[in-house]
Amino acid sequence: MKITFPHFGNTHLAAKALFDGLGIECIIPPVNNTEALELGSKFSPEEMCLPYKIMMGNYLQSIELGADTIILPGSCGPCRFGEYCELQINALKRMGHDLTFIVIDNPFDIGKVEFLNRLSKISNNSPVGKVKKIRALKVAYTVIELIEKIESKVHYLAGFEVNKGDFKKLLKECIENAEKAISPLQMVNILKVYKNNLSEIPLNKHKSPVKIAIIGEIYTVIEPFSNLYIEDKLMDYGVSTKRMLTPSWWIKDAILSPFKLNSIDIRKASREYLPYYIGGHARECIGEVLIAKKENFDGAIQIFPMGCMPEIVSKAILTSISNDKDFPIMTLIVDEMTGEAGYITRIEAFVDMLERRKNNVLYGS
Repeated sequence: MKITFPHFGNTHLAAKALFDGLGIECIIPPVNNTEALELGSKFSPEEMCLPYKIMMGNYLQSIELGADTIILPGSCGPCRFGEYCELQINALKRMGHDLTFIVIDNPFDIGKVEFLNRLSKISNNSPVGKVKKIRALKVAYTVIELIEKIESKVHYLAGFEVNKGDFKKLLKECIENAEKAISPLQMVNILKVYKNNLSEIPLNKHKSPVKIAIIGEIYTVIEPFSNLYIEDKLMDYGVSTKRMLTPSWWIKDAILSPFKLNSIDIRKASREYLPYYIGGHARECIGEVLIAKKENFDGAIQIFPMGCMPEIVSKAILTSISNDKDFPIMTLIVDEMTGEAGYITRIEAFVDMLERRKNNVLYGS
């Protein structure tokens, strides 16, 4: 078995740790780039959204590298993301690719028996025993939690750094060294070292940087190539950012949702404007922006792919929230035709506006 999966932020680190621990050969697709997008777009319906096309490119690039098994994310919710896996599997089969497809879906949607049956396709190809399999899962989850903690601190503390670029450099080195780890435990140790190294970067605690919440559709919020590396750009501008949607959040949300214990803070915050689940992460988007306002952030940026219906609904509601709460919100819609120059200009103008508002409040002008 040579297994692969789509890129999704830094989840490839956890996947590498998991499959190395299971003794299964793992083929990580090349980091998302224009080539992947163009390749995926070539074999995707024109009207499909950006995440679908990038994922398709990931699969095709991995097949070229020898992958014979593909893990595809699934969803049974009222969003066309739920149809991705079927469409992609059928497309790859029509192209003549004889592969094993494993769709990972919410166990409470497809049933425990079916969920375990799908996982067994991976587990049965692992030469290690049950104890080592459980350990591999635990280590993989530890990896994803560590990298998320590092990312969140880096993105927030970048606004307070004394030497511009220190946090960005640390995060880049952290990911590069973690990717080179020869064992799952070594990867964990590398991440722990970098997590501790965060405290060594000098901060100016007297700074009052612009603080922006990143909200929207989960893939385009987390996968940096799809949002044109917006968090990196905001770090360059000396902005502190916060993003609540993460891969570990998604795991916890899926596990707790049947018991109505998922994202209680977000659901509670969203009740005023969107008390119902309408698919995708629309309710989370609304809840997150209201939490950001409560936490004294200066504004929010909503990001979603062209045609994403749940986020289109959110966008309409966000306009009311912005007016009611006097809270600036900018929406960025991305697809394969998005031009970086115009994209950057809008971000810079939004940051400039927030800085002026903040200075007016601080100095009473």
